[in-house]
Amino acid sequence: MKSISLLWVIALLFSACGHKSGSEELKKEILLTEKSFEKMTAEKSISQAFYFYADSNAVIKRENDTLIIGKENIRSYYEGMDKKDVIVSWTPDFIEVSSSGDLAYTYGKYTWKINNGNGDTTVFKGVFHTIWKKQGDGSWKYVWD
Repeated sequence: MKSISLLWVIALLFSACGHKSGSEELKKEILLTEKSFEKMTAEKSISQAFYFYADSNAVIKRENDTLIIGKENIRSYYEGMDKKDVIVSWTPDFIEVSSSGDLAYTYGKYTWKINNGNGDTTVFKGVFHTIWKKQGDGSWKYVWD
């Protein structure tokens, strides 16, 4: 009986260790998704990137606690910024993934640089918080930003 109990304990330990490494792999996926998202804002446009990485039910909170709900509304919100000389960058300082592996969240620092056209650049810095949901195809899309 003791050897069976010992085997169960060992099996549980190996199972927990395997889950930990799986969690680390998922954190890497999220980091890669964040960096691909950031890269798309520079290479394509801010509106295309925020649209592409949005879950169909995504919500973003912007100035004065305004909630913008849904992919199409998010794209429309950002389309005005595509005409300006805007550079956005961010880096997650923290990534956590749910034990089920289908939700994650990140937070870190962001910077928006807006060229005002007269040689001046306005810089906004802050902290972001994003919630990610794993999609049926294995990709990650944000549900909250």
